[in-house]
Amino acid sequence: MKIGIVINETWSFFQEIYDLFQKQHQVEIFQPSPVSTPILKQRIQRYQLQRDMDQFARTNQVLFFEWASESLVHFSFRPKQSGIVARLHRYELYQWADKINWENVDQLIVVSQAKKSEITQDFPPLKDKVTVITEAVNLEAFHFQPQPFRKQIGTLCHLSPRKRVYELILAFEESQLYQAGYTLHVGGGKHPKFGDYYAAIHQLVERLGLQKTVRFYEHVDDAKAWYQQIDIFISNSYSEGLQVSPMEAIASGCYCLSHHWDGADELLPAENLFVTAMEMNQKIKDYAALSSAQQLQKITQLSERVSQNFDIQKTSAEILSLVESVGANYP
Repeated sequence: MKIGIVINETWSFFQEIYDLFQKQHQVEIFQPSPVSTPILKQRIQRYQLQRDMDQFARTNQVLFFEWASESLVHFSFRPKQSGIVARLHRYELYQWADKINWENVDQLIVVSQAKKSEITQDFPPLKDKVTVITEAVNLEAFHFQPQPFRKQIGTLCHLSPRKRVYELILAFEESQLYQAGYTLHVGGGKHPKFGDYYAAIHQLVERLGLQKTVRFYEHVDDAKAWYQQIDIFISNSYSEGLQVSPMEAIASGCYCLSHHWDGADELLPAENLFVTAMEMNQKIKDYAALSSAQQLQKITQLSERVSQNFDIQKTSAEILSLVESVGANYP
């Protein structure tokens, strides 16, 4: 089968899926022709893009869009020549979904039941086209190595307002946990769209006098090693698709707590979810009060949950199977 891949955003969640596609089928990545003529550039560029899209669709039985975003908008309005499968993670629902011609999309993959409920509520005709296949992690890349409890709390994310790192720092100060020897580790560099947020969280730490107990790491290249410093991973976002970093942290041997963003209960059990900062701080203290054996039991249970539900090898196979079923209709 010939599968065309369209991806303009990050490959962070796609590499293992792509590797499986490539192993099983003939795969081509969409690469529009460059425009070298400055005169009438927009008109020529539009014409070439349409020509390239039509040619790409003709030469592949099924097209897979890793992000249901701008490229899918363009392709969805071209004459139907091949199957189309797209994966929607989160942000596309709010920026691109209302611009897509869903009639030309055969199947849409979403990463959580929460996102399925949301998109089918907004776009009822999609009800029979939506399949939930969760985000997942490469369990071979993160080895389960739980450490003795050291009062180390951490979060790893893009530093944007949605991740609520500012609020996490405030909660850390208000809990006075730092006076009991706790450290908060913040991994993640400046987001290109939110330089003001990056500056604000650094200024907040200085204003609160927490420079010795809140540590910043900028971009983390070796997440596997970074997780080994952490006892409790915190997801404090207000919105996620199905966040991958908590899965990685758990697979590495960390305990995990999360703000109850919509869908967080698909990732973690109820006892690991909080709504308010007060709840979060109490759950940290409750976990710290457990014996070493009890803590290990909690971590092990979370690790088993990740292994059973969020293994990239399993989800890659599910995605490929769906793509194959659509492609079979376009010989």
